[in-house]
Amino acid sequence: MQLNGSEIVVECLKEQGVDTVFGYPGGTILNIYDALYKHSGEIRHILTSHEQGAAHAADGYARATGKVGVCMATSGPGATNLVTGIATAYMDSIPLVAITANVALPMLGKDTFQEIDIAGVTMPITKHGYIVKSVEDLAPVIREAFHIARSGRPGPVLVDITKDVTAAVCEYLPEKPVYDEPSVSYAEEDLNRALGYIKESKKPFIYLGGGAIISGASEEVKAFADLIDAPVCDTLMAKGAFDGYSPRYTGMIGMHGTKASNYGVSQCDLLIALGARFSDRVIGNPKRFAENAKVIHIDIDRAEINKNIRVDAALVGDLKTVLKELNRKLEKKDNSEWMAHIQELKEKYPLKYDTENLSCPYVIQEIDRITKGQAIITTDVGQHQMWAAQYYRYTKPRTFLSSGGLGTMGYGLGACIGAQVGQPDKICINIAGDGCFRMNMNELATASRYNIPIVQVVINNHVLGMVRQWQTLFYGKRYSQTVLSDKVDFCKVAEGLGCEAIRVTKKEEAAPAIEKAIALKKPVLVEVVIPEDDKVFPMVPAGAPISEAFDGDDLKEES
Repeated sequence: MQLNGSEIVVECLKEQGVDTVFGYPGGTILNIYDALYKHSGEIRHILTSHEQGAAHAADGYARATGKVGVCMATSGPGATNLVTGIATAYMDSIPLVAITANVALPMLGKDTFQEIDIAGVTMPITKHGYIVKSVEDLAPVIREAFHIARSGRPGPVLVDITKDVTAAVCEYLPEKPVYDEPSVSYAEEDLNRALGYIKESKKPFIYLGGGAIISGASEEVKAFADLIDAPVCDTLMAKGAFDGYSPRYTGMIGMHGTKASNYGVSQCDLLIALGARFSDRVIGNPKRFAENAKVIHIDIDRAEINKNIRVDAALVGDLKTVLKELNRKLEKKDNSEWMAHIQELKEKYPLKYDTENLSCPYVIQEIDRITKGQAIITTDVGQHQMWAAQYYRYTKPRTFLSSGGLGTMGYGLGACIGAQVGQPDKICINIAGDGCFRMNMNELATASRYNIPIVQVVINNHVLGMVRQWQTLFYGKRYSQTVLSDKVDFCKVAEGLGCEAIRVTKKEEAAPAIEKAIALKKPVLVEVVIPEDDKVFPMVPAGAPISEAFDGDDLKEES
């Protein structure tokens, strides 16, 4: 059948199973929006307040559902406003297709109004980028973009379409989407080497990364941990891939990881990294990381092998597939002495905070209790993010959504909207600091426009908390540009944007506020006012080995 380019875009989205698009219209993309209008019963469009919010919403939708998220923007500033969201998705391996429109082909390269080479701009932060200059190429490009976005190690793909292509007509034939089978590319000798190290090990430790969630390997990870009788730590991106209540679980590893995880990894004789990339925030000083251990690395991306840490054995492939093969060949081990030692570390070094006063950890534990650990938690970046990772017990994958690699302040609210749209039966709560919330708080208008029942918790300490923490510990308390004591009233802002608002200033007010916010089933802001100098502990100084994690008690002893 003969269709114009804009109708081809919509038909291709329907082919790929897309039910929701997040975006913002403009001149060059008007034809596509006209086609969306005609198909509004098949594809829901969420108009965000800013294009960055659209990218984060598509990202949150993808993380919460496992599907490819889709965002749209017009040319020029519309397209460049997507960049931070695209980079966020790229760093965390999130499948995303960003569709932009550009000026007509004859106008390219002439500094035309709102012209930008967005494919060039985003080249370093996408798996692939296209500029479509012929309507005959449009359907194949969109299909290929979705295939690339979700296959292998997922990531964002950009499709930029010139405006004349969106109006041109050509023959369109529908096709079924292509899905790759999970693959592995290691040799039998690699598998045998890993099996040998596991058999010889007396003190194994499993280090779990975001790949465990992407590959859907939670059950295989649990079976693997039980077979080799090993403790399990996780990264920020892996929250929920392993049950936070399991006796094997030791908590997060790295800069703000638990002492049990950091000390345990430093003492183990075999470290098994599953779908993890050995981020600097995890390993600290690379020369001192797991220095007593052999290292096995299982990852789908060969480029990650030996990139940050030299390993002794590597298995390249889909984590779920690799673990199934390992589990089939492994014999049950008994490392009860090692496990008893890990349990001692957990008991000796529990997470601690001031339980007398209102604090972010207390609020997060109350959210955990009230939601029975079943909510989807999104966060922005900073102290509240670390507390949310530490004090909410995640038991299922795709329930903790946060910007790990890029550390994007302003990420959480858009992501929470996307998650709620993708998982409408879930309670979705965004936890933000006051500094982060200022960046994209206009997306509350999006939530109120569509009555998306998110709960926005603002942890307000009137400072840029994580930066202030560093200034306190390492910069002689010189608080350069981190104090936010001004006249902004977040509750009034929320009400002005069409949402309910509740302010919490006392510990006993926290639980009723959270319960009310959830019960209202509409967008609600809960502002929680806490002291400005609360700190996230444990902490590892930048560049130090993770075995040198310290907390508030250690600081008191030093002083």
